[in-house]
Formats: sequence, C-alpha cells, structure tokens
Amino acid sequence: MKKIALALLGFCWLIVGCDDGDLQIETLDFDDTSVQSCSPLTTSTRVFFKINQDEALILQLASGLLRNEVSTDTIQSPISTSGSQLFYRVFSETVNSSYFCSLFPPVEPSVLEQISAQGGQVLITTTAVDSLEFLHNIKLQGLVLENSLGEQIIDQTVSDFGTVTTSAN
Repeated sequence: MKKIALALLGFCWLIVGCDDGDLQIETLDFDDTSVQSCSPLTTSTRVFFKINQDEALILQLASGLLRNEVSTDTIQSPISTSGSQLFYRVFSETVNSSYFCSLFPPVEPSVLEQISAQGGQVLITTTAVDSLEFLHNIKLQGLVLENSLGEQIIDQTVSDFGTVTTSAN
C-alpha cells in the first residue's frame, strides 16, 4: 500500500511540478490559408509565406529545391540555419502580403514575437500539369519550434504547407 501511495504522490508531484513555460502557441493552424510569394513564381523563388490574420508562417527554401521536372522521389531539405528555414511570427495587428513584398518593410504592424524552427524537414514532390507547368507540393515534417526563452513545441505530424505552380522558361 505504501508503494502505491508513493507512486500516486510522485505522479501528482510530476503533474503539478511541470511547467509548460510561457510558450504561447500549441499548434500552428494555417490549413485554410494559401501560399503566397512576392515575385512572379519561378524555380528560383525561395521565400513563401502564409498569413492568418495577425500571424504568419514564413518558409525560405534552400537554393535549387524547386525544379521544372517531375520528381521520382520526394525532395527533402533539413530545416536548419544552413538549409531551409521556417519562421512563425505574431504581429501587433492584421498583416497582409504588402508587408512581405515592400522594398522596405513597413513599421506597422510590428512583430511581437518571432519563433524559429530549429529542426524538421521540408518535403517537396513535383508533378507535371503539362509540358510547361509543374506543381510543387510542399510539406513540413517533424517541426521543432523554439522561442527566445528556449521553450520548444514539437510537431511530429506531416502538414501541408501548400502547392505552388511554376512554368518552364
């Protein structure tokens, strides 16, 4: 009986003693938003973003990942400082594409918080629409986001970032 009581006490201490810190996000919900970019979309386009009111998910692909050819295997790129990068930003108010596409970013809305992905994978599969157009389906897998205090959220699911279309030159 003492062992059971000690086990229950230990379990209660574990539940009460755990602190999830000040990490304000639990999940990223950009499923109902479309992928955007600033310039005409080509295989050299590397920065894509999704906006959900006062939040944005920004993906910077490593160079050479989009190709105007059908991929026989899924192209993978690690999310790291030397590979592809992913950022989650919270703004002071609703943001739109002109914030990202301006030559000089506007002062408002201001960035309240930026969380960088410290790990994960970008997965890209490319199919041909016809001989001149290619669809690139971009997915994110195993994301590890970390805020400035070192607090992490880990998402092991594979989520659709979106599909972009490029044309052969």
